[in-house]
Order: sequence, then C-alpha cells, then structure tokens
Amino acid sequence: QVQLVESGGGFVQSGRSLNLSCAASGVSLDMYGIGWFRQAPGKEREGIACISATGGPTQYADSVKGRFTIFRDNTKNAVYLQLNSLRPADPPDYYCAARTWYSYSVCGIFAQAMHDWGKGTLVTVSS
Repeated sequence: QVQLVESGGGFVQSGRSLNLSCAASGVSLDMYGIGWFRQAPGKEREGIACISATGGPTQYADSVKGRFTIFRDNTKNAVYLQLNSLRPADPPDYYCAARTWYSYSVCGIFAQAMHDWGKGTLVTVSS
C-alpha cells in the first residue's frame, strides 16, 4: 500500500496560481501512475489529470486543460500539479491517487480504478 500526502493547498485570489505536491514515503512512486482528483461538497470526485509512471503520457479533463499541468520528479518521489488561472468555481478538495497499470506508459483519471489515496489538500479561490 502506498501512503500519499498532498500539500500546497491554500487560499488564493481568482486568477492566481498554486502548485500542489503529492509525496510518498516508504515506497518508490516510479512504478505508479498518479492521478489528481478534486471534489466539491456533495458532488462526486472528478478526475482532472494523470501522469504515467514514465512521466510521458498525461491526460487532462476538459475542465482543466490549458490551466493545470501535471508533472513528476521521480528523484524526489513526488508528483506535482500546477494550478493556473484558478477560478472560484473550481472545487476545493484536491486528492492524489496511485495505482500500477498494465504498462508504465499508461495512466487514467477514473477514481474507481485507483488503489491508494491521500487525504487531500484544500484550495480556496476567492473572487
């Protein structure tokens, strides 16, 4: 089991940026595809970005394409999500999740497919 810890959330004004981190301890993430998800109160968790174990293929949800960027640094055993042009309508709770896929060049943004989850970090965007 992979223990993940998200950090980097905070309070920002509309249009500003944040950089979220997803770190693991005790296990190397370089065999795991990592996804970022977010959730609004009372809504289902939404997959927004993922990156394969190799760091090559990535996917983005249409809602964040062009604004958010996912990248990883396996030397630091971490995956990052750069959030640009934040909007008040962006859901506040951000989670990272991990799983090993059938190929190191695959990732997915389906919450039901992920195996291990962090506890989340809160992003609040003011208008």
